[in-house]
Amino acid sequence: MWVVLGLLSALFLGGYDSVRKHVLQRSPVIPVLFLASLTGAVLFVPFIILSRNGYLLPENLLYVPSGTLELHLKTLLKSFIVGTSWFLAYHALSKLPLTIVVPIRATGPMWTLLGAILIYHEQFTPMQWTGIGTVLFFFYYFTLAGRREGIVFLKNKWIFFAIGATLTGAISSLYDKHLLAHYDRMFVQSWYSIYMIAVLLPYLLLLWYPNRKKQKPLSWNPAIPLIGILLVVSDFVYFYALSDDRALIAILSVIRRSSVIISFAAGALFFKEGNLKRKGLALTGILLGVVLIVVGTLHS
Repeated sequence: MWVVLGLLSALFLGGYDSVRKHVLQRSPVIPVLFLASLTGAVLFVPFIILSRNGYLLPENLLYVPSGTLELHLKTLLKSFIVGTSWFLAYHALSKLPLTIVVPIRATGPMWTLLGAILIYHEQFTPMQWTGIGTVLFFFYYFTLAGRREGIVFLKNKWIFFAIGATLTGAISSLYDKHLLAHYDRMFVQSWYSIYMIAVLLPYLLLLWYPNRKKQKPLSWNPAIPLIGILLVVSDFVYFYALSDDRALIAILSVIRRSSVIISFAAGALFFKEGNLKRKGLALTGILLGVVLIVVGTLHS
């Protein structure tokens, strides 16, 4: 069951990435990020209120329990981590082709697994080393493909934004593993969504608002709240799968990141991006390397 939920989460995550790219083509980054996050936060408010007033009981799937101050602070920390990742990712998506960002994001599970190995002081197996080498080789091949579009990876700051978003996303995944092992999944998802508004509000007021006339004009797009809805559904399904005692985080992280296939297809079909053969080969190689790392982890 958790595998099916992982695939469902990947489907919604791929849609989330594609809709983000569509909106950011014509809208400024920070207000879109804020409004999409506000949508996600608003979705959880009724569940918190209903839970507090006894209309939702603990056995209900959508019940949100109370939490200690310590738990609220830990959830706020997750919001800071995720907010940083989103800020970097949204800017990268607004400036780069989706088929450039997608392979970079595909390396996320590798960094998550490497972080877990380093934290727990495990030794790399030969298969894990093979997987790491495969990912790095195809990532280098991917940089060559990018040059055909005039994107020099070491000289393009938006590439570093995409890499930074991937690394902070990996940190968030490791932190999720810790939080969901000790705390309720609905509490974590609902309150981190709400605290995200407080995290992003300074970006809106200090970075965007004073310079809004120098950027793309903000016009309402009905797809903006859809961004928040797709992410909430994807995270909800992912957290539910992760709460299954039989779920394997190594496998689940790769299943969820398979969303890049949907995003890549959207870049090709809807955004008419080029150089797909080389970038597709690079993406395939990166995913192969991630799979090798996961298999090596499961047999270590």
